[in-house]
Amino acid sequence: MATTPIDADKLAELESKYDSEMRFRPMANLAATTVTVLLIALSCFHYYTAGFGLLREATHRGVHLAFVLALIFLVFGFNKNASAQQRASWHHPLGLPLYDWLCAIAVAAASLYIPWVFDDLAFRIGNPDTSDVVMGTALIVLMLEATRRSMGWPLPIIAIAFMVYALWGQQFPGLLKHPGATWAQLVNHEYLTSQGIYGVAVGVVATYVFHFVLFGVLATRIGLGQLFLDAASVVAGRYAGGPAKVSVFGSAMFGMLSGSSVANAVTVGSLTIPAMIRVGYPRHFAGAVEAAASTGGQITPPIMGAAAFLMIEFLGLPYMTIIIAAIVPAFMHFFGVFWQVHFEAKHTGLRGLTEEELPDIRDSFRRRWPTLLPLILLVGTLMNGFTPYVSAFAGITSCIIVGLTTSETRNTKLGLAVMAALHIVLGIVISGQLENYGVVLFGIAAVVFLGLLRALDMPSRMTGRELIDTFATGAKYALAVGAAAGTVGIVIGVVTLTGVGFKVSYIVNAWSAAIADFLIHVLPAWLASKQALMLLAALFMTGFVCILMGSGIPTTANYLIMVTVAAPALVQMGVEPIVAHFFVFYYGVLADITPPVALAAYAAAGMANSDPFKTGNTAFRLGLGKALVPFVFVFSPALLIVTKGFTWWDFSVAFVSCAGSIMLLAAAMSRFMLVEMRLWERLVAVLGALIMIAPGLTALWIGLAVVTPVLLVQWWGYRSGRVALVEK
Repeated sequence: MATTPIDADKLAELESKYDSEMRFRPMANLAATTVTVLLIALSCFHYYTAGFGLLREATHRGVHLAFVLALIFLVFGFNKNASAQQRASWHHPLGLPLYDWLCAIAVAAASLYIPWVFDDLAFRIGNPDTSDVVMGTALIVLMLEATRRSMGWPLPIIAIAFMVYALWGQQFPGLLKHPGATWAQLVNHEYLTSQGIYGVAVGVVATYVFHFVLFGVLATRIGLGQLFLDAASVVAGRYAGGPAKVSVFGSAMFGMLSGSSVANAVTVGSLTIPAMIRVGYPRHFAGAVEAAASTGGQITPPIMGAAAFLMIEFLGLPYMTIIIAAIVPAFMHFFGVFWQVHFEAKHTGLRGLTEEELPDIRDSFRRRWPTLLPLILLVGTLMNGFTPYVSAFAGITSCIIVGLTTSETRNTKLGLAVMAALHIVLGIVISGQLENYGVVLFGIAAVVFLGLLRALDMPSRMTGRELIDTFATGAKYALAVGAAAGTVGIVIGVVTLTGVGFKVSYIVNAWSAAIADFLIHVLPAWLASKQALMLLAALFMTGFVCILMGSGIPTTANYLIMVTVAAPALVQMGVEPIVAHFFVFYYGVLADITPPVALAAYAAAGMANSDPFKTGNTAFRLGLGKALVPFVFVFSPALLIVTKGFTWWDFSVAFVSCAGSIMLLAAAMSRFMLVEMRLWERLVAVLGALIMIAPGLTALWIGLAVVTPVLLVQWWGYRSGRVALVEK
């Protein structure tokens, strides 16, 4: 099943079909060439600045926004009906509407205005002149339209609602009331300061996210994703329900390259979903397995999603700290999906893959082992203290070297020698030993060595044309998230302008206290303290809002809004900042498999030809482990490893408790453990799972005591031959 190579063109077609952020309109040749050149220029700009020095902050962010927003007006139509290709005319230059060209030029000019007047900016902040207000207004309006085109209405509506609150705050009741602001004051704060559009969100996308998106596209293109899928097939494919387990393992490994749930579902699902259906899984369940597993891509180190890079700026922590903190929660997510898949396979008697259906891992590794070098280099540079963008530069360059010097069919000694030599030079350049001369030396070495290979007609994984196309594709993947970052900057600007974040924190604390006061009189006194009940209530409210917000906006935007508005409330209750940030991050990711807008589930449903809503509900059930884990690491922070007061004993207790509760919950949801579970067994298993997620060794022992009768009954039923299979 996994021996069929991933078809990049087919994957692009699937992504454009199921992901609105990748639905680009068709263009005539000249227009397509123009847009492709701009996309490549955007990728080259970020690639160069990552390796050889970022520009001044305002300039770097301004250039990034100018490219991203202008390109959105060229590649996304005004509406779905505007996607048909047009003939070139005076009102359709190069086949694209004249108003789109004008919008692209206007938004680029408005984006570059801040870098242009940067030297005088200190005198303008707080006292904007007419040109500042005009250009700021143009950027805000056009950016909202660009976001609508690339992502739909929900995020622009949220941004507009926040602006309405900023302008007419005096009309709001109670604690939410504030003096209000004029339009000039709002534009001043959003446009001229670094707390709005040009703030941390755009900065992180322009500095980190773009580079890792490009790395993921390149790594997949040279064959690393295929190697991971083949390895996953060999590890898990031969066991009961093999293709579904391959989906879990493959999504976990592929998730290291792609921070997109939909891209993960499409890439891995194109191979695993047909195989799952073939061995007997219902279509909706096959799609749900892939969707649930694919959402783990955003939380799987070392790439993760864009929100992980935002934590660097918000928390002021090294990226390696974020990676280490994410390891165990990511494992728990895939652990939970795996056990539900396993129990479902045992429940319905589904087979694994035969030897003929499994790939030859030796042959796959022999042909693709060089593709591991970019990932090793990226992780190695991160671990040695290099900044994420320098590490991404190293990984991207390594991908290019591997793609142009090695072959999918036959790796020659000369090609491998050239690859090794270029990597050595790359290592010297990155280490800073050659300073500015490193650029020249590396360029000369690359041209000479690659020219030698071309002269000898050596085969390679990637041609020069394919490399150029990959750079253009990487830029396309980053357009929507770039627009979202700018629009979320509007929301953050309103929060800092009005102080609504503190007001929301107060409201959450007040409601949590009221709920805790009620529960403290209902529940036994020994069960939980008032402070614990307050925190539990706040977590439920925050998690619910995260899922609700995530139903309409992407994870990155969801994280930015919630970390600005809701996370401070958790911090005020004593939760460590990194724990609070991870909580809202994980619940934002959960929205990708939460109906009614479950993008990953709908993409997988389309590939499985199943009912989207049924697929989404099943995917949510399979992903319940991800819903439990954030509660565990809030009450047992040792699970994140990097928190204050960490001890291995606390970590071990939290790890065993979390794993045990996830396994019990998976069995209860699947109605099977060793044999078919009766209703009372399922209810007791759920009760034991909920008890075990509470912090401390006592809760673990109580939970085990509660589920012991179920374990004994299951074991006895298995030994006595109680019917273990049900009708499919």
